[in-house]
Amino acid sequence: MMPMAAFSPRAEIRPPWGQALVTGGAGFLGSHLCTRLLDSGVEVDCLDNLSTGRAEKVAHLAGRPGFRFLERDISEPGCPDALIGPYDLVLHLAGPASSAAWPDRPVEVLEAASLGTQAALAVADRDGARFLLASSPPVLPAAPPDTDPVGPHSACAEAVRFSEALVAAHAGAHGSNAGIVRLFTGYGPGMRTDAGGTPAGFIEQALAGRPVTVTGDGSRKHPLCYVDDMVDGVLLVAAGRSVRPVDIGGDEEPTAVEIARRVIDLTGSDSPLTFVEGVGDRPAEPRPVTGFAREIFGWLPSVTWQDGLERTVASLRGLPEPIPTATTGRAGEWWA
Repeated sequence: MMPMAAFSPRAEIRPPWGQALVTGGAGFLGSHLCTRLLDSGVEVDCLDNLSTGRAEKVAHLAGRPGFRFLERDISEPGCPDALIGPYDLVLHLAGPASSAAWPDRPVEVLEAASLGTQAALAVADRDGARFLLASSPPVLPAAPPDTDPVGPHSACAEAVRFSEALVAAHAGAHGSNAGIVRLFTGYGPGMRTDAGGTPAGFIEQALAGRPVTVTGDGSRKHPLCYVDDMVDGVLLVAAGRSVRPVDIGGDEEPTAVEIARRVIDLTGSDSPLTFVEGVGDRPAEPRPVTGFAREIFGWLPSVTWQDGLERTVASLRGLPEPIPTATTGRAGEWWA
């Protein structure tokens, strides 16, 4: 195993890993992580069963030395045996962080969180690798002990809780070098726009020339985090040894109507802004508490939500990425 060293994802320092496994690597965030790791000299095994991921997201990496794509399900028996490694880092994204994309597939959600997380932990333990679970904010507010676990959204909520508990138990009982990162709303080039949500749904509607629909009065706030900042946060936590869950999410909270208007302006769309009634009383979107990530890992988002949306829309329209402003800075600073 490579020794751990001082690490910064924005410095030109070789990262402390030689070979990494990224489960769920053909997803939005997974593909960005695979690219960043590979560009920095880390060999990458990208594992994905393509249930929600897309092979084209990592097609640009095919044929590059050190990259291997494996179309497998980490939850299936025998899959860990096919992952030869040895790995220094296991990033497990094929779990509850993507459960929101499976609202009608509760069995798959629970299996990914249980069998999949157990299998990925076993691979990391086998090789003595750092393991990092990509989790998500609680789907619903914390429930009392007597809450019925079979209600709406229960599969996603239980999947998140179980996978985090499993990782913490492994770290405590087996001394595994395992941690948890909770990912809030991420966006950027390569994200899917066909699954709705903010800002993806707004962009899809505006580019198609359809009305951009905002729920309620548009005052709901959304803590957006640009994908490059999210990749930074994940890798900084991965380079540490923290077991405690670490929130990675945006510190800016534009309202839905602010985001929608910005998208319409960036796309040059004639789409009208339309307000529609919400469905039921949804809980407010949870806010990331990023103090731990800042103080312990030195993570700090650098891309404003306005600039991030401009880069995202440009990429979806096939235009060159805008040159970063002096306040957000990227050129010459980024690790990869």
